[in-house]
Amino acid sequence: MKYNVYLYFLVMAGVTFMVRALPVTVLKKPVTNRFFKSFLYYVPYATLSVMIFPAIINATQNPLSGLLALVAGVAVAWFGGDLFRVSVACCAVVFLSELIII
Repeated sequence: MKYNVYLYFLVMAGVTFMVRALPVTVLKKPVTNRFFKSFLYYVPYATLSVMIFPAIINATQNPLSGLLALVAGVAVAWFGGDLFRVSVACCAVVFLSELIII
């Protein structure tokens, strides 16, 4: 069991290295394909969404208050709110919904 941890670390290091080194070695010319460019453009947004969405839902005592805060944050951002207003709205919604729900 103890040696499996080292194997896991080696595999993770190898995968991380390959993900970072492969584009540098394979893509020597600028990318001209529109589909591939748009795919590369949206990869960071998709990755952040996949990492952040479960954290928003599970960060509170009740997942419903996390979901309500997510909806409130999206609504404030949709109507032009900056990052500070979005975070204040989300915190207020979580605070109030935790008071009401529990």
